[in-house]
Amino acid sequence: MLQVKLIVTGDDFGYCPRRNQGIVDCFLAGAVSNVSLLVNGSAAADAAELARRYNIPIGLHANLSEGSPVCEVLKTNSSLLNQDGFFHGKMGFRTALSKGLLNMSEVKQELKAQVELFHELTGHLPPHMDGHQHVHVLPEVRHIFAEVLEEYGIKYTRVPIEPGLHKCDWIPPSLMEFYLGVEEDSFNTVDVFTSHGIRWPDIYIGLTTMGKNMSVSNIRSAIDSAITEFMSKAPSPTEPTPQSRTITIELMVHPGYPSVPPVGGCGEGPDDFSQSWERLHELQTLTNPELQSHYKTRSIQLCSFKDL
Repeated sequence: MLQVKLIVTGDDFGYCPRRNQGIVDCFLAGAVSNVSLLVNGSAAADAAELARRYNIPIGLHANLSEGSPVCEVLKTNSSLLNQDGFFHGKMGFRTALSKGLLNMSEVKQELKAQVELFHELTGHLPPHMDGHQHVHVLPEVRHIFAEVLEEYGIKYTRVPIEPGLHKCDWIPPSLMEFYLGVEEDSFNTVDVFTSHGIRWPDIYIGLTTMGKNMSVSNIRSAIDSAITEFMSKAPSPTEPTPQSRTITIELMVHPGYPSVPPVGGCGEGPDDFSQSWERLHELQTLTNPELQSHYKTRSIQLCSFKDL
């Protein structure tokens, strides 16, 4: 009998009080089962307290691209910062990396500082750690990221290779170009993470169901077609047949009540993404009873990385 375990991860926990509240509301409604904390977010301490209060499974959303570093020595005169003293941004980080302008020892310093701050805020190490804006699968960074996870004994991460991505004609070309870049980086990361003993769920979903593209039918069909594709792959002789095993899926989501400036962000105030109506749209879609009943009908069990 096929068993499906679904981790619904609310990213950007700690970004602002309104995003925190929205993610908590989703968790309490049984719509989110796991969260990923931005330790440099303006409401990170509040988020950690909420996770404690409501017993929300929480991991680390490592951030090298938005706002300010948490490592004191890197807050001035670091290759990770732009001329305004903040991280280079989603695309700026990628540009600086491709030009060889980033010092990888500083990347390691900052990642370790974020793990330490996570421990300080929550009282434990993260059971899983992924990258804000998918920086953790980028060239060079992926090696440092894997070393840090291995050093701290963090077993799980995210590898954003999404089944069916290429068929999604509703994604605008500029965004699709970014997604395909993330996919290529992810393929090139698999061996690196594997060699460090790091694991991740069988299936990742989240790029094709983000923001305005999220709907009950979209999530449903993304899950169903990903499972079908996964089960059609021939198992190796040492593995159980897919029908008799557990399939694990991570659905990456960004729900919340939209940020209201100047409150929020990671040092620079909230960005357009967090202020968008799409955050509330995700919240409303995820808490739709129709989606919950689909999970029940398909015997999909919501869980966290700690349950794998």
